[in-house]
Amino acid sequence: MLLAINANNTNVKFALFEGDETRGEWRISTTASRTADEYAVWLTQLMALGGLAPAAVDGAIIATVVPAALFELKLLCRKYFSCDPMIVGEGGADLGIRVLIERPEDAGADRLLNAVAGHRHYGGPLIVVDFGTATSFDIVSEDGDFVGGIIAPGVNLSVEALYVAAAKLPRIAIEKPARVIGKNTVSAMRSGVFWGYVGLIEGLIARVRAEYGRPDMKVIVTGGLAPLFAGSTDVFDHIDPDLTMKGLILTYRRNRTE
Repeated sequence: MLLAINANNTNVKFALFEGDETRGEWRISTTASRTADEYAVWLTQLMALGGLAPAAVDGAIIATVVPAALFELKLLCRKYFSCDPMIVGEGGADLGIRVLIERPEDAGADRLLNAVAGHRHYGGPLIVVDFGTATSFDIVSEDGDFVGGIIAPGVNLSVEALYVAAAKLPRIAIEKPARVIGKNTVSAMRSGVFWGYVGLIEGLIARVRAEYGRPDMKVIVTGGLAPLFAGSTDVFDHIDPDLTMKGLILTYRRNRTE
């Protein structure tokens, strides 16, 4: 089985794959100081609940946008799963795409994996929207190349900024309000965050399509908050919560040496 690990700014996601079948998925909050031993105690216990043994893992791949977490994740794979992990962005791992931006090394591994998986499964050109700590809009060409994108503050960051910066505003949960016009402070805040973000999504997608010259560009959406907005706009073509992990599988298979 393949152990795929995606460490982003909020969570580290672990998934076990047998072929294309997902045998298990688990998340833990991202903490750069967490040790390999701590990961192992948590992960192996969850695997055991699903009847999965560490010895069944015969390969691993890691993508991270948190460099400080990488050493312990590598050690986890080597010490507890007896395999040397493939690292996206290190060791010449070939993604099979061109990164056509000014500094290709600056592109986050998750964004590139989304481009790989998005093009493989949905074709191109397309826009991949990933609702994470930040919300990224990444542009993939007809040939599958990563040609650039947009990074906006994540919706959770927007909510937290209101709470931190305005003394009289409370911390609120993100949810779709019944009305656009709020009748109290909380409903006004919810409307501003939710419908303001829908406006951001629709506006940026329209501008990207116009600039790229393809009004028919597909929009693929991933990330934990994608379902929250799905019923409130018609610009999404597909919601794929496992897009980044699919990119990890494709990259591992492309670079695996028997």
